[in-house]
Amino acid sequence: MIGCGNMGGAMLRQWIASGTLAANAVDVVNRGDRPLPEGVRQARDLPDAAFPDAVILAMKPQQLDEVAARFADRLADVPLLVSILAGVEEIALARRFCAGAVIRAMPNLPVGIGKGVVALDTSRDDPAMRNAVAALMAPLGLVEWVAPAQFDAVTALAGSGPAFLYRFIDALAAAGVAQGLPADQAQRLALATVEGAGLLASAADVGPGALAERVASPGGSTRKGLDVLDADGALTALLTETIAAATRRNAEMAAAARN
Repeated sequence: MIGCGNMGGAMLRQWIASGTLAANAVDVVNRGDRPLPEGVRQARDLPDAAFPDAVILAMKPQQLDEVAARFADRLADVPLLVSILAGVEEIALARRFCAGAVIRAMPNLPVGIGKGVVALDTSRDDPAMRNAVAALMAPLGLVEWVAPAQFDAVTALAGSGPAFLYRFIDALAAAGVAQGLPADQAQRLALATVEGAGLLASAADVGPGALAERVASPGGSTRKGLDVLDADGALTALLTETIAAATRRNAEMAAAARN
């Protein structure tokens, strides 16, 4: 792994915890030492050991050219290059690195507990390679292959989505405080409510909209609250604008990385 910050570290810890990777089979190149699972080697440069089966780019996207300048020649013909760099397209990676296959991957932070989402894309039509990459990502959560034209939108929805949900949890708790609940209790209630509702929705045989209707009795308190959320499509409009803004920014970063 080249770079191992919050996201790369979350992936690595889950891979090791799930038994997918052995800690002593992983080398991390970092600018400075970070807390990593015991047995993982980290250094400032690529190891002199045998050529790796795969290289994962997990540094900041802004460091792409610096990393390519330092390591591209030494990584020539690596069998598999996986990039989790937001806004960096396969064509931009292939122009900088010579690899047997280049895979774009977009994980989100819950991969660290095996409940995340990993979106994948590659132009390489190799079923065995695709299956191997999907199997590697499977312990991290839901794995989806995504068309290149949809990758920015998926990044906005699933990659940025946890941050948007955290804002919602804070807002839900704040709304409870506005009705007189102590702040710490409102936070606990909001967290538990979102956690339980999400687990129930993922296991249900109907969609979230139908579940909302099941909770809302005619003329009851839930219905009154839903009436506010549903008025003029305000909630849908807000989230549509939110996802659109993030999608546009992903496209801007992709355009910059092409140059």
